[in-house]
Amino acid sequence: QEQVVESGGASVQTGGSLRLSCDASGYGYRSTCMGWFRQTPGKQREGVASFDRDGITLYADSVKGRFTIFRDNVNKTLDLRMNSLKPEDTAMYYCAAGRPPSALAPMGYNSWGQGTQVTVSS
Repeated sequence: QEQVVESGGASVQTGGSLRLSCDASGYGYRSTCMGWFRQTPGKQREGVASFDRDGITLYADSVKGRFTIFRDNVNKTLDLRMNSLKPEDTAMYYCAAGRPPSALAPMGYNSWGQGTQVTVSS
């Protein structure tokens, strides 16, 4: 089974920026959905940003205009650039790949990384 590995999580202050990277080289760039999700204790995992099978980007309303998902073709990673971070962005961030019915919903993704922690302090 293809593996997914995230990196880049850190602790930052409000207004700061981070770039998360996801190594999903086993998937290459086949017709597959890939995305970033996040979860905090006691809450369901939620979609943050994703590429659907047609390569169209999707974003959660809460991150539109602040986060950008993109493919780094040099490093063969799926990255998430996060700007203007807020305390409510604090979460464990996961990268996933698969063929879900909806690219921004966790259900249906079959390969998940272990997560990388993002903490935003006020």
